[in-house]
Amino acid sequence: MDHSQLAWRKSSYSGNPNNECVECARSRRGRILVRDSKDPGRAMVSFGARAWSEFADAIGAGQLHRSPE
Repeated sequence: MDHSQLAWRKSSYSGNPNNECVECARSRRGRILVRDSKDPGRAMVSFGARAWSEFADAIGAGQLHRSPE
């Protein structure tokens, strides 16, 4: 499948100088694909609709935290 034809989206908050963000798109089969905006040709992560919804809800609720670097 040619993923370049998908409608990739990224957050409006991704305006940092290096444009580092993730991009998301819905595949023709309804799965949510996630890739690194800095290197879109690399591997992607694929979520089913329910898993993506639960992931997004957890982020919105502040249940996921970034680990210290």
